[in-house]
Amino acid sequence: MSKAGPARTQLVRLLVPAGKASPSPPVGPALGAKGVKSMDFCKEFNARTSHVQPGIPIPTLITVHPDRSFAFITKTPPTSYFLKKTTGIEKGVGKPGHETSGSISLKHIYEIAKIKQADDHLKHLPLESIARMVLGSCKSLGLKAVP
Repeated sequence: MSKAGPARTQLVRLLVPAGKASPSPPVGPALGAKGVKSMDFCKEFNARTSHVQPGIPIPTLITVHPDRSFAFITKTPPTSYFLKKTTGIEKGVGKPGHETSGSISLKHIYEIAKIKQADDHLKHLPLESIARMVLGSCKSLGLKAVP
């Protein structure tokens, strides 16, 4: 018979609309399975994202500790959200590389890269590298970059 090892911290990744977190799916079931009170998270998340326009998707990393307490980190919205909003498209194309759904200027790509540079995992990268990542997202959405 095996013994249970020491309790470890668990990581939950969610994409939650800013200011609109509620204990309903996807937040409630994801945190409830880890033993965290989802209402506590929702109140704290909504307070922390009150400065952001409501409804913008915010990637969130929630660290659940063994004593059922939690800490979370919010990141900037996904690159695809910015690209869709800038170009006005609903969704990307079915065959990226073969079809195009619109175009975007390099100025807009660099503006998105500046916003994404605020993320902790991208702080050490030069702006040009982040812009290339944004350009890769453009291609997968079927957008054409124009100078």
